[in-house]
Amino acid sequence: MLINPQPSDEVIAGIYKNDYFILSQDQKGSGHVETLKKSTADRYLDILFPGNKKVSGDLLEIGCGNGDFLNRAALRGLKVTGIDYSPHACAIARNQLEGFQAEVFQGEISVLEGKKECFDYIVFCDVLEHVRNPRLFLRIVHDLLKPNGTIFCIVPSLDSWSAKLLKSNWMEFKLEHLSYFDTKSLRSILFQEGFSEIQHFPAKKTLSLDYIARHFDKFHVPVWSQLMGIISSVLPNFLLLRPFPITASGIGMIAKKQSRTANLILSVIMPAFNEVSTIKSGIERVLNKQLREMDIELILVESNSTDGTRAVVLEYANHPRVSVILEDVARGKGHAVRTGLKQAKGDFILIQDADDEYDIDDYDAVIEPLRDGREAFILGARHGGGTWKMRKFNNQPLHAFVLNCGHWIFTGLVDVFYGVWLKDPFTMYKVFRRDCIEGINFECNRFDFDYELLIKLIRRGFRPKEIPVNYRSRSFLEGKKVRIIADPITWIKAIVKFRFVKV
Repeated sequence: MLINPQPSDEVIAGIYKNDYFILSQDQKGSGHVETLKKSTADRYLDILFPGNKKVSGDLLEIGCGNGDFLNRAALRGLKVTGIDYSPHACAIARNQLEGFQAEVFQGEISVLEGKKECFDYIVFCDVLEHVRNPRLFLRIVHDLLKPNGTIFCIVPSLDSWSAKLLKSNWMEFKLEHLSYFDTKSLRSILFQEGFSEIQHFPAKKTLSLDYIARHFDKFHVPVWSQLMGIISSVLPNFLLLRPFPITASGIGMIAKKQSRTANLILSVIMPAFNEVSTIKSGIERVLNKQLREMDIELILVESNSTDGTRAVVLEYANHPRVSVILEDVARGKGHAVRTGLKQAKGDFILIQDADDEYDIDDYDAVIEPLRDGREAFILGARHGGGTWKMRKFNNQPLHAFVLNCGHWIFTGLVDVFYGVWLKDPFTMYKVFRRDCIEGINFECNRFDFDYELLIKLIRRGFRPKEIPVNYRSRSFLEGKKVRIIADPITWIKAIVKFRFVKV
């Protein structure tokens, strides 16, 4: 979401005056704000360096303001550099940083453009929404970071409770805020600009009722500004000035610099157990598949088959684009996929069964929205999600009818429990950016893993885009492994359980 038309440079410069920061012209008030900001800085530093009060390295803060964060970072042992648009703020920051290894530059991030791999950490809190070109900003940040360096980013979030409550009156809708993000779009742009191992968290700040009231006075919001004015006029000072932590509108993300490669990589995970009749042709089709500006790595997870499947898999053990993982015991498809996920190094991940039910030529359709950055999570909806087309067993029509009825019922349960509207949530073709699953602990071993993966990604805020794919379901006589009584029980457990567990 962008402001359109964008305000001119002259208008923006007029906004960032010496009184831009709340209480900046009041000495007593400035001291109060400094206390709040340093408390928030300590909170953020504890997230960036969990359990470490003394650290080392070079840290850059973009939009350093009066230098409160830099001051707290320098006290922990970091060599700090700051940059800010305001000459007035830079002067205050330099004063705060006397006696430390510190530099403060005045201007935009472009004054550092051209420097390469100078910093271990780059922090930009409440900054990205102010820049005209977030992608260019992140590219410069990427260049400034040392290999495997870390970014720490805070932005107002469109999916925060305050944005949902206030809607068009949201206090973050300001003229100087040029771009707006939600969790999904922020993760997407970070991933596209070369960052991985992305973690997000609610950005809890230390505020006071006095600060909040003054904020609503400066940035007027109907009803709320009046309400906070009344509260500030009747409460005693000791209550107005009491600091407290609150997550109001921000979301934070930590990510690592990822080395740029010529082509993106798709990791295809293929679990295999007793699939000797189809495994070789499936492997060959994956390895022969050509994707635009993308390479494919194939991860084969063989679960100690009894029909010769392992011997076929071992033929590819030395293939440069194949990783072979051998399990000593068959613990289920879910366990095999979980094992493969730990090995995946690609930008995107696709799960491919070895049973020849899906059409590998559909890779192009399900990958395109990911590669172009429009989506993070794709479901290949079999036959477009047409339930009664899903399974047509010529030799077992009753089994097909029962499974299609179950598909309709379980789809309804998922839609109701998770507030989505999906047609084929249980498709094997689940394709997603690798960062979507970073930090998620998976536990299911059988086909309930398909539910677990779907649900946990939805719970993280990734709403899947369904794209029609071709599908030919094999019958139980042809080797389908679903247990028609026992497995649905595990699916119900997964639907209920993962609605409430922390993701």
